[in-house]
Amino acid sequence: MIIEFNLGSHLEPVLKLLQKYSDVPMSLADACLVRMSETFADPTVLTTDADFRIYRRHSRQVVPCVTPD
Repeated sequence: MIIEFNLGSHLEPVLKLLQKYSDVPMSLADACLVRMSETFADPTVLTTDADFRIYRRHSRQVVPCVTPD
């Protein structure tokens, strides 16, 4: 499966995420992954980044993640 993400068409929501989580801080890559998770009904993000426990999709929903133990 190939997932395409065009930042140009998602720029405003990504910038809002970067502003919202500026104290974490959130990287551009993290913001794009959170935004991508908002565009799918049942996403799962594979990450080693513990900050994904803090990030929320659609402002309130936990970003479903799989992380190594």
